[in-house]
Amino acid sequence: MTYQETLDWMFAQLPMYQHKGPKAFNGKLDNIRELSQYLGDPHKQFKSIHIAGTNGKGSSSHMLASVLQEAGYKTGLYTSPHLKDFRERIRIDGKPVEQAFVIDFIQKHRDFFEARKMSFFEMTVGMAFQYFAENQVDIGVIEVGLGGRLDATNIIEPEISLITNIGMDHTDTLGNSLEQITREKAGIIKAGIPVVISEKQPEIAGLFEEIAANRNAPIVFAEDIVNASYETPLLGNYQLKNIRGVVATLNGLNGLEISENAIKQGMLNVVKNTGLMGRWQLLQTAPKVVADTAHNSEGLAIVLEQIQQQPYEKLRLVLGFVEDKNLEQILPLLPKDAIYYISRPDIRRGLSAAVLREKMQDYGLKVREFSSISTAFDTALSEAGEKDFIFVGGSTFTVAEVL
Repeated sequence: MTYQETLDWMFAQLPMYQHKGPKAFNGKLDNIRELSQYLGDPHKQFKSIHIAGTNGKGSSSHMLASVLQEAGYKTGLYTSPHLKDFRERIRIDGKPVEQAFVIDFIQKHRDFFEARKMSFFEMTVGMAFQYFAENQVDIGVIEVGLGGRLDATNIIEPEISLITNIGMDHTDTLGNSLEQITREKAGIIKAGIPVVISEKQPEIAGLFEEIAANRNAPIVFAEDIVNASYETPLLGNYQLKNIRGVVATLNGLNGLEISENAIKQGMLNVVKNTGLMGRWQLLQTAPKVVADTAHNSEGLAIVLEQIQQQPYEKLRLVLGFVEDKNLEQILPLLPKDAIYYISRPDIRRGLSAAVLREKMQDYGLKVREFSSISTAFDTALSEAGEKDFIFVGGSTFTVAEVL
């Protein structure tokens, strides 16, 4: 099989949360444990850091990897989803996994995957762990895909865990209250292994403390112990909370030497070192175009606040959402004076543009509907003056189509 045929097989034949939603969420770890055992338990061959959370886990994972690289450690980075190419999910020192490795891994183990109906995510996690083990990384930075407790990454025994924050997202699989979602994400807290919480949310801080105490896991809230700020090309205001969580995690990481200079350079070079995209990413300056993958009410509220701080003549937003988003929480946040260009992201569970238009019009928003995200974006660009501001977002998949 070619690389493209291999990806087509992975995406088409097997359930993938991004396409099928809750049906693809395999609620057991039996499959990944069996796969891992079959591969020789590769996750036991390197140290790791485990990262969960509703918003900020991707940026935090990339910052951690960048700092560890600057400190001289061979660093694996596993994240999801990807924006342009599947290989973005699995990197060592910023370099994506080779196409040949992806092809060989799937071909070699395809019968095993088919016999056990392995999910897309389980196969990918197994592939990442195998790749890191074969290349003898010093440490792997492992981002949770969805939730925590039942996520396929949750077979690792990390040196330290980081949970960025908790918000109302993926309520169809993780629960419809902050407490239920907290319990799912806190499922990565392991017995005796320290955990850092980036953001101290008063309504759930006690629950984190209780869960950590039950597992005898030392816990710190980053904002209680870290006041430092570092220069970074990640421009979102929300990154300050992520930076504090990352610094607290590095401070709690035993057995690895990380200098202040490595932290400084790691923060400064995070995009260059790790290839991070889609976090308040400036695409052009006249008109100013920014893309951000924030896709729930908590994340979008912070991004919209930042948009309002920008100087512009007209504000234009190119938006597309997926079906499981709580629009009743998101739409009231959107500015009334903006012009909206909407479409359905090109995935199976993309939200119909007609449905979105109707709901947005109920909130008095000026909306135009397009056949594709790229057409919506091209129209916004062609109609914008040099002093206008264009924002692209609503979903990772919306941003991916524009990038």
